[in-house]
Amino acid sequence: MKVVVNQAVREAADPGTLEALRADLDRIDAEFLAALGARVDVCRSIAYYKREQGVPMMQPHRINVVQQRAAAFAEANGLDLTFIKQMYDLIIGETCRIEDLIIDADTEPGSAA
Repeated sequence: MKVVVNQAVREAADPGTLEALRADLDRIDAEFLAALGARVDVCRSIAYYKREQGVPMMQPHRINVVQQRAAAFAEANGLDLTFIKQMYDLIIGETCRIEDLIIDADTEPGSAA
């Protein structure tokens, strides 16, 4: 496993740098959560499409594609494969739950999930 330590990580011993790094981390966390929210919004749109078109919620091939892409990212970035798989299992599980709610609902778009 290749682990790259960038300059910012090596400078973390400086307290001023530590605060700057924490600010960077807070910004990245906000971006990560915003991206996760956007992902869920797209999954809601997919669920409405599936409901309208009669497409089954579960698409195992698609889940495989997403998991393989995440695994490749983990390998390329020195991340634990089990961690990435567990993280995506949680994300996929939640979006499947939301899709089920929307597909099974007898409501108009915008009122479910």
